[in-house]
Amino acid sequence: MSSVSPTADQEAQSPRVELRHLDTLWFQVGGTLCNLACTHCFVSCSPTNHTHEMMRLEEVLTFLDEAASLGVKEYYFTGGEPFLNPEMEAILEHTLAYGPATVLTNGLLLDRTRSRRLAGIAEAADYSLDVRVSIDGYSAESNDPIRGSGTFDRILSGVANLTAAGLNPVLTVTEVHDENSSAYGKERFFSVLRRLGIDKPRLKILPLFPIGAEAERGTAYESWQRLRSSDAPADGWDHLQCSTSRMVTDQGVWVCPILVNEPSGKMGATLADTLRPFPLAHAACWTCHVYGVSCRT
Repeated sequence: MSSVSPTADQEAQSPRVELRHLDTLWFQVGGTLCNLACTHCFVSCSPTNHTHEMMRLEEVLTFLDEAASLGVKEYYFTGGEPFLNPEMEAILEHTLAYGPATVLTNGLLLDRTRSRRLAGIAEAADYSLDVRVSIDGYSAESNDPIRGSGTFDRILSGVANLTAAGLNPVLTVTEVHDENSSAYGKERFFSVLRRLGIDKPRLKILPLFPIGAEAERGTAYESWQRLRSSDAPADGWDHLQCSTSRMVTDQGVWVCPILVNEPSGKMGATLADTLRPFPLAHAACWTCHVYGVSCRT
């Protein structure tokens, strides 16, 4: 098994993806702090992981202003758990004056009061607000071994609270179980959402990235799972998310949400520093290409 971190030779020999236009900006607003320690987390977030700290409203506003000057069209907030950040709701209010926003959450902090506040923020905003809630099984038996005992019921309680407040969250599921992405698995997830009174259930499925906690769980990339110039489609690498997006943390700007723990994934201190090609040398880039991954909703 090979490390996910590329060598200097691998970087030099790798194809490069051009930034065609900076359409999407991500914020690691919760840092790597989380109230869960999921066994498949590619960022290895946990209650004790301080690799990246929470972002302050002032930091976010600086990047929002720069993003607006560069033509960014939409904004995403992740972590860690974004709602551990005490300024998260204020951050969303300000962001929604710039463009549509999506927040990715594990759902455990979405009580009725917060869900109503989020609905109020969405109602008053110039742009749309989406909430994505992560889960890893359509039952406690399949979800809780990954996310922790009792989390299935707590996650669905958060989804129910959002629904009661008038929001329609997106359920985000990984392929940690093979059947999650099957027709049977998708229908089971849709059934869970329909039981909560959601007439138009929304589901997003993502592959696993064998880095971080997932690599420690027992899977890792093979040496051949690297992109080469010969792998390029006829129309180039524009299908990859890194051709149109960047990721901000409290420590600067990274190429994407997947590589925030990779030092070579950092591209600069400001967005202007990162408007250049990036070498597709990481094994995770192979996953994005082969599976057609987009972290966007």
